[in-house]
Amino acid sequence: MSISAIILPVLVLVGLTLILLFALGRSRLGVLRAGEVKVGDIALGERNWPKRILQLQNAYHNQFELPVLFYVLVVLALITRKADMLFVVMSWMFVVSRLVHAGIHVTSNKLSRRFMAFVVGVLILAAMWIIFAVRIFAAETGV
Repeated sequence: MSISAIILPVLVLVGLTLILLFALGRSRLGVLRAGEVKVGDIALGERNWPKRILQLQNAYHNQFELPVLFYVLVVLALITRKADMLFVVMSWMFVVSRLVHAGIHVTSNKLSRRFMAFVVGVLILAAMWIIFAVRIFAAETGV
């Protein structure tokens, strides 16, 4: 499997993170400039941001939770040469689940839908880790 095929889902997920960061920064500057929030109001905490800002902020912060396990797995799969077509397909499935999760988070924020997108991503990532572990240990035992 080509390195670019393995890395492309990672780049899309990094792109999502950066888009959320820039949207968050733009939104924060907008409410500060409009005077809806004063700098002193946010200096000691994040509770004073409007709901929309908190949604973007939480969606952004979520990109540093579950996806970290995905990033580590991709690096390990590259190093150990255990990334194949199944790995790439599952990577894309995980990334799509994260895109859906973030999309729900910053729009309707309907918890039941967001949770389902999260669970789908968790299950895909867990399966990826299990497959990776089996392949590593099978290779060592010669099975």
